Amino acid sequence: MKQIEAFVDSVYQNVGGNKKEIQELKAEMKNHLLEAVHELKNEGKTEQEAIKIAIERFGGEQEMRSVVGQLFKAQKTFAKRVLYIAFTFLICSFIAWGVIWGNELKNANENSAIITNILSIVKNKEVISEDMKEEIEALVQDTDHISKVEIINAGEGGVTWEDIDNYFDYVREAKPTYQYERELWSPEWLLVDYFTYGFGEDDNEWFVNIEHRNFDTLVPLSLYIGFAVYATLFTIWAIINAYHHRRLNTGWVIAFALFNVIGYLVYFLVGKKVQSNTIS
Repeated sequence: MKQIEAFVDSVYQNVGGNKKEIQELKAEMKNHLLEAVHELKNEGKTEQEAIKIAIERFGGEQEMRSVVGQLFKAQKTFAKRVLYIAFTFLICSFIAWGVIWGNELKNANENSAIITNILSIVKNKEVISEDMKEEIEALVQDTDHISKVEIINAGEGGVTWEDIDNYFDYVREAKPTYQYERELWSPEWLLVDYFTYGFGEDDNEWFVNIEHRNFDTLVPLSLYIGFAVYATLFTIWAIINAYHHRRLNTGWVIAFALFNVIGYLVYFLVGKKVQSNTIS
């Protein structure tokens, strides 16, 4: 029936998308309309009356064109948003990894510099004066990651650098000559750790330990979470595309989930090859 075909063509006239999918949807709509016309004719309606009633029941040309157009547009918009969000998570995870790793590297260099400065302050001094304490505290307060400083006078125990193992055993157990401690922002949800780092010098009887806040756990975790979210969303996007192209099956779902971009690239190339063979 030409009127039915003309109606279906008009509904999908300005719809963009996969041609094969559109043809299948048009054929499905046409079959529904023909079935409705056949039932109406059995009820005693003429062919023209049956066609008119069937189209009106289906929603009318203008309404159906609007609904179909919005449906295809919504599907495309949703798929694009899923893909954009996936890559946004991936990029943000790399940025977070870079920022955290760079900050920890800066803090490590700063730890060495702080200890060196403190050792220079107490070098050749028998006691730590109030002025020296203020200077040491100022150095620590200029940082945002050092929570505690312990200064130990190793010479008090008669220990020298000759026996390095015994020296560090002594330092580990010795009572600090001076200690400065402060509280730092360290929420548990950020998986904050506190590490101790210290050293002394061959020509200096003093030894300095510092305790510093560390976010090393977040470095691999930020990458893991970001990539996991990205991989999940990318798989969803690939499945949506495969479904729209009527090529979705269990094999492709597994390929998208396990191999991500590579899996989708194989899917794309196979589709191109099949399309090329069909045209030939």
